[in-house]
Amino acid sequence: PAKADCEICNRFVPLTDACDFGITIYDLGPSIFDMNKEQLKQRTKDFALRVMTLVDHLPKNRKGRILGDQLLRSATSVAANYRAACRARSSAEFAAKLGTVLEEADESALWMELIADGGLLKQSSVEALLAEANELAAIMFSARRTTQRNPNS
Repeated sequence: PAKADCEICNRFVPLTDACDFGITIYDLGPSIFDMNKEQLKQRTKDFALRVMTLVDHLPKNRKGRILGDQLLRSATSVAANYRAACRARSSAEFAAKLGTVLEEADESALWMELIADGGLLKQSSVEALLAEANELAAIMFSARRTTQRNPNS
């Protein structure tokens, strides 16, 4: 099969294996904070799946493995902990679990910044997924603050 340089990871790959992190463009209009729990579950799961693809494109050296492992742990933790938050037994527990999701989303952003700044992948290849990590962190921050202010809602 025909081969070409992947624009994301600079590897020479068959054209059928073109690198694609499956970035979903979400409507970032006024309703971004009005997503229901099921939509956010899917969004955090999609984030984890896209990070899994990104990690597969990291160089197979020590830096790539270490940063990839860290990113994979934090990104999948975003999805897992959000699901756990949805099963919370109280508003206080929900807020606490959202705090964990916020921390993991922020940590994911850090690892992606290091991947881009360290030259492991092109900045342009990481920026959409990095933006998603930051958006998820903002959503969780807002939801946590609202829950803490209105614990009985």
